[in-house]
Amino acid sequence: MATARISMPTSAKSGDVIEIKTLVQHVMETGFRRDELGRAVPRDIINTFVVTYAGGEIFRMDLFPGVAANPYIAFPTVASETGDVVFAWTDDRGTTLTETRRLTVT
Repeated sequence: MATARISMPTSAKSGDVIEIKTLVQHVMETGFRRDELGRAVPRDIINTFVVTYAGGEIFRMDLFPGVAANPYIAFPTVASETGDVVFAWTDDRGTTLTETRRLTVT
């Protein structure tokens, strides 16, 4: 995995609904393609995306081979307390990319 882009506010009022947008760069190789010698290219997709906020899980998504490369995921959540929002993408090779953003709630 290379990099992730995350768009979310850095601060919000308590009770506000905020939108979080993510884009992760990943080839999402399905395992159905063949290389120039006719060998199957091994499957390597992001299979799990988990987001926690202030220590509690707020979003989980399982991904499958039909998902495009560089998946874009957006979801809302309610700003309830100041805390870290931790994003974790895990692929078939067991590699996990983790990014953290701070949300300050007033």
